[in-house]
Amino acid sequence: MDPLIIEAAINGPTSKATNPHVPRTVPEIVTSARACLAAGAAIVHNHNDESLLHACHSAAPYRAAWTAIYAERPDAVLYPTMGSGNPYTTIAERYAHVEELARDGLLRLAILDPGSLSLGPVDADGLPAPIELVYQNTFADVRYMADTCRTRDLAVHVSIFEPGFLRVALAYHAVGRLPPAKIQLYFGGPALPFGLPPTRPSLDAYLAMLEASGLPWMVGVLGGDVSTTLAELAIARGGHVRVGLEDYAGPRQPRNEELVDEIVAMAQRAGRAIATSAQAAARLGLSARAAAV
Repeated sequence: MDPLIIEAAINGPTSKATNPHVPRTVPEIVTSARACLAAGAAIVHNHNDESLLHACHSAAPYRAAWTAIYAERPDAVLYPTMGSGNPYTTIAERYAHVEELARDGLLRLAILDPGSLSLGPVDADGLPAPIELVYQNTFADVRYMADTCRTRDLAVHVSIFEPGFLRVALAYHAVGRLPPAKIQLYFGGPALPFGLPPTRPSLDAYLAMLEASGLPWMVGVLGGDVSTTLAELAIARGGHVRVGLEDYAGPRQPRNEELVDEIVAMAQRAGRAIATSAQAAARLGLSARAAAV
């Protein structure tokens, strides 16, 4: 099997009130990212403090954090998030920070989210909370992201929140319009009722869709704990694993690097090697030109 690629999603929208260890400032992000890379993560994903509802994100905090991370780990694979679409902004505005970071030579893996969904937590009654949040990416937005990344020689992390997202990604792959890609299979944990639950039959359904593509895939559980649900199965079946305080929900208050440590130990028990950042970059088809940051 390929060496196991571990991604650490170190903050997302998670607040200090939820977990005091979540990195929110640039210095905290730098420290956490370095710790995750030292623990065995090959990829680090972080957000700024803009919310998903803030459509336009600033490149400056990414630049500040990543420059410091690259100074110690020039091989690191880092990538940002993006904001939701709405009637008052364009995909060019929403993707401007991605293009700016690519122009600056700081980015070789971008986010590509090929669909829309209602996204929110469960309330005290066990029902989806009555909030007005739709994470929106139209088919026109998807075309813009795919074409922009191909033009700029960027690989893509493709977010799969439900099976329709994967059908769109596979359509682009079938006609040669999908950039080199990591297929990120997101499963909805107890705290976020979306998509497929983190179970073996759910993973089987996605892998049946992916079988003919040969695309590398990774599991993550949003609003749950991948280490107690799908990580072991993914490791055994040749997939890869995403962990981190963006995704984690549970009784503990771990640090990001502790979550990475758990996946490394799981892989070691299974006899599977851990991918370095350089090995992950090669497997995902990241640009050699952009690698020299």
